[in-house]
Amino acid sequence: MNKRSEVRDRRIAVIWPCSTRRISLKSPVLSSASANEGTVRPGAFVTTRWSLIVSGGGSKSKEQETRAALAELCRIYWRPIFAFICRRGYSTQDAEDLTQDFFVMILEGDWLKNADPSRGRFRSLLLKSLKNFLNDAADKIHARKRGGDVSFISWDAWMSEAPSELSMSTQTLTSLPAERLFDVRWAATVVERALRRLREECERKGRRRVFDVLSAYLTVERDDVSCASLATKSGVPQGTVKKLLYRMRQRYRWLLRDEVAQTVENPADIEDELRHLCGALAASSEQAR
Repeated sequence: MNKRSEVRDRRIAVIWPCSTRRISLKSPVLSSASANEGTVRPGAFVTTRWSLIVSGGGSKSKEQETRAALAELCRIYWRPIFAFICRRGYSTQDAEDLTQDFFVMILEGDWLKNADPSRGRFRSLLLKSLKNFLNDAADKIHARKRGGDVSFISWDAWMSEAPSELSMSTQTLTSLPAERLFDVRWAATVVERALRRLREECERKGRRRVFDVLSAYLTVERDDVSCASLATKSGVPQGTVKKLLYRMRQRYRWLLRDEVAQTVENPADIEDELRHLCGALAASSEQAR
């Protein structure tokens, strides 16, 4: 493993809040809209992408909204799908074709109607469906030319829209079982999404430099943080650095919860999902050392 890959690999584990002591997992779940405001009305019904999909899967009146929510989840979580297929031994080109074909099946077929009523977590259902899809697709991969009769989205557009900022070492990508790699990529996507949203919020407030300096310390223990050094790097007073770091940490944790909330039907599953994904990242980091 080269030094650059190792640093990035460790950063993935560092920025995920693995300690439940440092993150409240019993706070109200925020929808995407309320998360942007940082508040939620007591007793308000919160609609997430996955709960919308589950509740509207059989309703024609909600079909367009439901399909849009499903398409958005597919757009976000294509990397775990692609990584799983590659790890199963397919070439990069075949994996690209299969990833797109899989999402075409999800979006244009009867996947929602045929799914188990107790759908639960989008991650789990998607992985199960992917395994079944690959079993059926093994004899079909060479049946059509690349770019044939169906197309989900330009592969180049996928790659350029949200390039991965948390790369993994070659050792991690080649040594983990396909199922574990799927979870690691999924967790990394959650982290990237939360960080990207936090960065965009800071940019809107004219604090991009502050984000660049403080983002690496979002889950670091207080004793390991030199506010004097961070104040010098960020160009703001030391007392202000402490306040900004505290607020950024709180906001980052809300955004992580919101990203996970979009993929579970029951808010009670968020804590277990966070812990599962945290464990996946921690395990991959240990294995890469």
